[in-house]
Parts: sequence; C-alpha cells; structure tokens
Amino acid sequence: MNEKPQILLLTHGGWGMSLVKGVRMILGTVDFVSEVALLPEMTLPEYLGKVKAEAEKMPEGSLILTDVFGGTTTNVGARLGRDLGIKVYSGLNAPMLLEACSQIAFTGTLDMEGVLASGQEAVKDVVEEVVKALNKEK
Repeated sequence: MNEKPQILLLTHGGWGMSLVKGVRMILGTVDFVSEVALLPEMTLPEYLGKVKAEAEKMPEGSLILTDVFGGTTTNVGARLGRDLGIKVYSGLNAPMLLEACSQIAFTGTLDMEGVLASGQEAVKDVVEEVVKALNKEK
C-alpha cells in the first residue's frame, strides 16, 4: 500500500506553521505537513542537511512548498527536489496550502497542477475585484 503524500514547508523563520494552524481550523488534523524553518543562526550546510533528512523520508508524490523564489529556502528545495525527484513550488500562500492539504485529506493524492493553480489564482487586487463585481451588478 502506498503512503499518502507528504508536504514539507521551507520558510524563513518558520512562518509556514502559522499557515498550518489556519488550515487545521478548516480541515482538522493535517499530520502529513511538516516544516524545516530557516533560522538566522543556521549555516547553509546545516539547513541543507536538515531539509535533506526530511525530504529523504517523503514518499513518492510528495511536495515541497517554499516561501521566496530565489531565497535560500527555495534554492535548497530546488536542489533536493531535483536530486530526489520531488516537485517544489515557491510562493507559498494559504490557498495553495489549503488546496494541497484538502487533496491529501480527501483523496490521498496530490494533483500538482491544481495546487499550483490554486496558489496562483489566489493573488488578487481586492479593490479591483470588488469594483468589477459591483459593475457587473449594474
């Protein structure tokens, strides 16, 4: 039997687990999400080692989500994703994480393109969207 996919968050200072708390309010337990926080006192080799140790435990079909494209978290994720065959997406946001967690919780699998699309579609100019909606009502 295949293990369900895991999600590994790589964020500066560990703010990803705050997003997980919000997801738990909606979905309940999400025991398939973990994080390796990049802390100011860590060296690059130390961080790489910690992330590698976690990523090597991940079953096939898992996902690494990182915070800042071009930052250390994403660069480490990209290197390990390439080496271990794990998909890595940058630009972590709450809708992206909620989509990924919902998929795992309800289907036991991940539709990677759906997760990416959910994160991309979540970025909106709120005032512009409200104005558009109000103009449609007229």
